[in-house]
Amino acid sequence: MSSRAPEPEKGAGESLGAGPVTTEQPVAGTQAPLQLHPGRFSAWRNRFDWRQYVVYFGFVIIFIVFSITLGGSGFLTSNNLLNIVSQTATISVMAVAMTFVISGGEIDLSVGSVAGLASVTAAMAVRDYGLFAGILAGLATGALVGAFNGTLVTRIGIPSFLVTLGTLGIANGFAQWITNTAPVPILNDTYNGIFGSGQLGPIPALLIWTLVALGIGHLVLRKTPYGRQVLATGGNEAAARFSGVKTRNIKLIALTVSGMVAALAGMLYAGRLHSGRFQWGQGDELSVIAAVILGGTSLFGGSGSIVGAVVGSLMIGLINNGLILMGLDFSQQLIIRGAIIILAVALARRRPGS
Repeated sequence: MSSRAPEPEKGAGESLGAGPVTTEQPVAGTQAPLQLHPGRFSAWRNRFDWRQYVVYFGFVIIFIVFSITLGGSGFLTSNNLLNIVSQTATISVMAVAMTFVISGGEIDLSVGSVAGLASVTAAMAVRDYGLFAGILAGLATGALVGAFNGTLVTRIGIPSFLVTLGTLGIANGFAQWITNTAPVPILNDTYNGIFGSGQLGPIPALLIWTLVALGIGHLVLRKTPYGRQVLATGGNEAAARFSGVKTRNIKLIALTVSGMVAALAGMLYAGRLHSGRFQWGQGDELSVIAAVILGGTSLFGGSGSIVGAVVGSLMIGLINNGLILMGLDFSQQLIIRGAIIILAVALARRRPGS
């Protein structure tokens, strides 16, 4: 006869081998109580970097403020809004190329002077040899300066800040020298129509150039191996090099293209203003860098946004237009622009631990 004690019967609230379990069940026809996961919200909040969206918030706020305060001054007219886009087209185009340079961990301070030099060389070539010669001369000017910058940076190892600061002065001085500081008129209507004052139906040519630059830049940065290699180079150059990325070539290409796009911007200046002049583009490098940083590109490399850079340039153009309608003079506009540069650097996304 066994001496083992009888096992207790399993109650309704217990399961064999599983210990006690809860018997609470949702009432028929009702939903189970919502389970909140604070950890998920915290993770989403940590992943959300509001600094990337400052330019969009700022653009909307500034637009609303100017719409209210300057509505009676013609701010909201279609002609004025198109004028803002046209006047900022050169900044927008250069900002697209500058995004690649800064995302790759470098900087190009020569874009404004290259634009002025290219406007002069294109205008002189159009005057002496015709339309196609003018286009080639302008683009070749930018390519030569950009390749010169890239070679000194990647092959000799001079910091891009110093190299492009030097070529800023060289390009500006050369443009003044070959023209004796005089403007070079462009009388070719085809050139002026394509690169500035023309329209495709109701759409200004300068808006088309902006959209083309935006589309190409976004696709290259986000959808091509080169774009990923630019971001990898700027994020951690040593790691990218060990992974097989030819970082020197990546930077050389970015700086060369930056020079060519700056030359294109100078040709747009020349087409819109019907002349080449060394003053075109002076100081634009500050606006371009501000637009890129405000648009979400890290000043320290490794991340970039083409769309944000273009929106940043439009925001700067919006501010300039509003200040003009308010009656502020150019010196006051420069003060505001300088404040934007400081704000851009203050809001730049920093690497962890930097």
